[in-house]
Amino acid sequence: MAINVEIIKSGNDNNLGVIRKFTKRVRGSGILKRLRSRRYNIRKISEYVKKKKTLKRLTKRAKIEELIKMGKIPDKLQ
Repeated sequence: MAINVEIIKSGNDNNLGVIRKFTKRVRGSGILKRLRSRRYNIRKISEYVKKKKTLKRLTKRAKIEELIKMGKIPDKLQ
């Protein structure tokens, strides 16, 4: 979704006036506001990545529990 902002220089406008018109038109259109709001948004994690992380966590937890049962790691402090 692209919104183009166009300014046409009239005969008696100087360069600074055209730049001022352009910045005013851009500010009014809300383009920068939308872009800045999207800037720091984090993408949603895909289902595949969620499953992969969950399986990794579960296998790590099972391995630790097994080591605790075998006595290689001391039981958690209570």
